[in-house]
Amino acid sequence: MNAKVQSFESGSGPAAAPARDSVNVLRALAMDAVQKANSGHPGMPMGMAEIATVLWRGHLRHNPANPAWPDRDRFVLSNGHGSMLLYALLHLSGYALPMEELRRFRQMGSKTPGHPEYGITPGAETTTGPLGQGISNAVGLAVADKLLAERFNRPGFELFSHHTYVFLGDGCLMEGISHEACSLAGTLGLGRLIAFYDDNGISIDGHVHGWFTDDTPKRFEAYGWHVIADVDGHDTAAVDAAIRAAKAVTDRPSLICCKTVIAKGAPTKAGTHESHGAPLGDKEIAAARSALGWKYPAFEVPQSVYADWDAREAGAAAESRWRELLRGYTRSYPAEAHELQRRLSGDLPEDFDTRVRDLTTRVKEKGQSIATRKASQDVIEALAPALPELLGGSADLAGSNLTLWSGSRSIVGAPAGNYIHYGVREFGMAAIMNGIALHGGLIPYGGTFLTFSDYCRNALRMAALMRIRSIFVFTHDSIGLGEDGPTHQPVEHVASLRLIPNMDVWRPCDTEETVVAWAAALERRDGPTSLILSRQNLPFQKRDERVSAAIARGGYVLLEPAGAAAGSALQAIILATGSEVDLAAAAHKLLSEAGRAVRVVSMPCTSLFDRQSREYREAVLPPGVPCVAVEAGVPDTWRKYVGQGEVIGMTSFGESAPASELFRHFGFTPERVAGAVQAVLSG
Repeated sequence: MNAKVQSFESGSGPAAAPARDSVNVLRALAMDAVQKANSGHPGMPMGMAEIATVLWRGHLRHNPANPAWPDRDRFVLSNGHGSMLLYALLHLSGYALPMEELRRFRQMGSKTPGHPEYGITPGAETTTGPLGQGISNAVGLAVADKLLAERFNRPGFELFSHHTYVFLGDGCLMEGISHEACSLAGTLGLGRLIAFYDDNGISIDGHVHGWFTDDTPKRFEAYGWHVIADVDGHDTAAVDAAIRAAKAVTDRPSLICCKTVIAKGAPTKAGTHESHGAPLGDKEIAAARSALGWKYPAFEVPQSVYADWDAREAGAAAESRWRELLRGYTRSYPAEAHELQRRLSGDLPEDFDTRVRDLTTRVKEKGQSIATRKASQDVIEALAPALPELLGGSADLAGSNLTLWSGSRSIVGAPAGNYIHYGVREFGMAAIMNGIALHGGLIPYGGTFLTFSDYCRNALRMAALMRIRSIFVFTHDSIGLGEDGPTHQPVEHVASLRLIPNMDVWRPCDTEETVVAWAAALERRDGPTSLILSRQNLPFQKRDERVSAAIARGGYVLLEPAGAAAGSALQAIILATGSEVDLAAAAHKLLSEAGRAVRVVSMPCTSLFDRQSREYREAVLPPGVPCVAVEAGVPDTWRKYVGQGEVIGMTSFGESAPASELFRHFGFTPERVAGAVQAVLSG
């Protein structure tokens, strides 16, 4: 930033138009990096160069030396295929992204991957690329800013006052998730959310008029957004005026609709889909350099341009002012300041472990046989009063998911509320949760039926890819939900969630395992968790302290050989999760009476079990011991545990009937499980 920037922020009116080279450098770097990689999307960066220049040099409050400064403005590139625009902006502004990284665009191990990735590129606020998710993450970022401001700001101490800016294109607006998230954003009145629509009329297949004829301004007006239409995206003064107008509206999010030319400056490919997702080619780039008046070789930026863009001094000064404000706040409001620092650091309260132990003790004493969705609600009820950072929600199923607790307050109409009624917007909910988690200071959890996790799918994947603390509560976990039938009975869902790398999936069998699952999800700082919960009541399993302690390892020995087989050499193992653990226990009793030395292993979280030492895993599942796994879902993912053993699972969709009848119909009975063990031992 420079003096021009400060004049923008002081409200003294528009600055002088930026120098031509200071805009065209964005085009040049995009052309050159995509060409060198022989892969990428040059058109969007070239088309949004003026918009990006005005925003980043005139309005965006950020500090390149500290991309994690809490009150920085957030910038989200929802049209993430144009990632070279972000990388050029970060490099020129002074972030730790040297020119060598731009030269290594889209190469192994670089900080400039094909699409922006959180945790890889300094200054990338979220991972984008799957269209529509960036704008949805941005809604979550803006929700977090709003709630933290309501909770912590005090007169004279506006600790949270930042804006969330988003670039998005036609593709983002065509994706249904943009409707879910933007509709909710309007309802929530997120006044510091400002989106820029890159209206260039082009997508990969060509001119969009054949498949996208929405009146976008009217659409967003219907959502309750403040809309600024027909802005010339190549007129810096018009863009600046639009941003200032958007910032003046504080009770609604704003959409600035910018008319642009994709690949502006490319003589033959500007305005065509040929520039969308492919290098321009050496000949076109040379002609574009001439047309733009860009005299410099590939990846060369003159010092005068660097000087125009350098944001380090102004960014450090802006953060310093905020730090001074925080020091004053700490003196005046020490308790609030302590809580804020803890929450921003991601730490749980000091007494969290004690609270979990006390809750576990109470749960063991009660020994209740209740649905794990109800057990989950009880855990929230017990822990949430000491976790003000918990931000709950549900996709219009709060009464079924049991995500509400006695202290829940809607964020609509209640200052610093702690519950979001997302409406029937599962995908939007999951992506908004990710934005909330990315912001910091809040831990989001949100619920829906497990079968509707399909709607959330790509946002779940993004949470795992970004390694963020989003907690997804999925109830009605199997044919056990009963009469609603196969449309609502999950069969393949648990297995498919387990296939997502870095997603911990917990399917607890009773109240005690549910406590451990929630504690693990809250303590986990390097990835998301899916909690898979039953509709029907599940029997409580008795454990001694040693067995209880092992639950936190993801898989553990629940029952050892008993009866006449007690003390005998282990003959077989029954492996189960969730509602099938009690089924395994009943089969264990039958087999014990028959003199078989059988162990029951409960494995509520396979990924956590897999992370245990080999010594522990082999102690629980000794090599060579026959194994039968039972779960009311597709059987395939259990093969790695049972080897040549047997898996009792679902190989078809369910039926509409009471749960007890369904379990009998599909063969989930103690007799069948015991018979499978006997067959394996005889085989």
